[in-house]
Amino acid sequence: MTARPPVSGSLRNRLVLTLIGGAAVLTVLLFFTVRNYATQIAQQGQDNILGASAAAILDSASIRDGQIDVDIPYSAFSMLATPSDDCVFYAIYQDDVFLSGYKALVPERGASDRGGVYKTATFEGMEVRLVTVSRTLIGAEQRRQLHVVLAQTQDALSETLDQISRNAALLGVGFFSLAVLLSVWATSTTIGPLKRLADSVTRRGPQDLSPFAKPVPSEMVPLVSSLNSLMGRLDQSLGQSEDFIAEAAHRVRTPLATVRSYAEATLQRVDREENRNAVRSMIRAIDESSRAASQLLDHAMITFRADHLDRQTIDLGELVGELVTRLTPLAEMKDLELNLRAEKGVVCSGDPILIQNAVRNLIDNALKYSPSESSVDIVIAAEPRPHVCISDQGPGFPPDEVGKLAARFARGRNAEGTIGSGLGLTIAEDVATAHGGELTLSNLAGGGACVTLSF
Repeated sequence: MTARPPVSGSLRNRLVLTLIGGAAVLTVLLFFTVRNYATQIAQQGQDNILGASAAAILDSASIRDGQIDVDIPYSAFSMLATPSDDCVFYAIYQDDVFLSGYKALVPERGASDRGGVYKTATFEGMEVRLVTVSRTLIGAEQRRQLHVVLAQTQDALSETLDQISRNAALLGVGFFSLAVLLSVWATSTTIGPLKRLADSVTRRGPQDLSPFAKPVPSEMVPLVSSLNSLMGRLDQSLGQSEDFIAEAAHRVRTPLATVRSYAEATLQRVDREENRNAVRSMIRAIDESSRAASQLLDHAMITFRADHLDRQTIDLGELVGELVTRLTPLAEMKDLELNLRAEKGVVCSGDPILIQNAVRNLIDNALKYSPSESSVDIVIAAEPRPHVCISDQGPGFPPDEVGKLAARFARGRNAEGTIGSGLGLTIAEDVATAHGGELTLSNLAGGGACVTLSF
């Protein structure tokens, strides 16, 4: 089972949170920027009106008979009217001497004929915006400095700013919502190639080590290049392993066959019974070693090929028939008969080498456990799906061990004294699984074992 690597969090979640966090900061900045700009514009509008109203009062002032005459026009105050009925206060000073209005309104320093001085202050417990404007009046041999202070409460301005703030907040919420959606979409689009790469790796079988050739974003090129390099090294390693298995099969089987031949020849020349028994034990040990090595190598070969089958359309009757022909001499040496009954046209799609290997192991098992002068029946049929059924007249499977006998190196308790490695059924089951089939073990009603290999 593949170990799950340590997880340090989700890259997608990190990217989404980063983008959403940035959008939240931008939303707050947008809100305060819009509000501050709107406040400045609104305040500037009020200042312009206040300045125009104060200027209208100054325009109505004149010197008559050596006295300042100010006839405050109605328009000077009407232009300050607001829906909130803001309060308006004024004061008129001549050379710092109070003339009219609210004496508590004191002119600000710095006012001149060129411009007024604006200020936000508190007057009679109310926040007001006031302006101080000044003008020099010239009469007959007279020069007078006239100051006008005009103040207005800011209830209407506050209501306007509140409305602007609400609109700015709604704009911010809309912007943030859109930014969240765009963040999720952008993240999915960005992570998409990485997910497709992961899915591509997941769908591959262990033997599919071809390089990734599809275009990827430039940021993923180092990762894909590393994966291709790794798969290239794995492919080379697997190739070397397969070559080693083939070479090992040859290196192991050939010397064992040679030693067995010498042992059989020696057995013919030995007269003493104890020596003959020793040679027979030697031959038996050689047979066990040869069979174990052969099945271990077969199992390794199946493991390598199972996920990368060389699929062909196989005529099961023809394939098994050739195998029976080759095994018939071995069966005759044990006084056994191989009976093949095959329906015509039973075909399946699979790897002929693996299927032949599986069937050979099953027939070999039947030959081992069959008593002399009995038969091994091999039936090939297409229904319910293509299968090969091999039955013998031996002791059968122990009923309580049937479900465990296909495990690696597992042997039934009735296998004592019989040469074997416990891999024959394992090999057959692995081949069946690789072809989408199954291996079924059962006992015949009249005695004997029955193994069905389906595809």
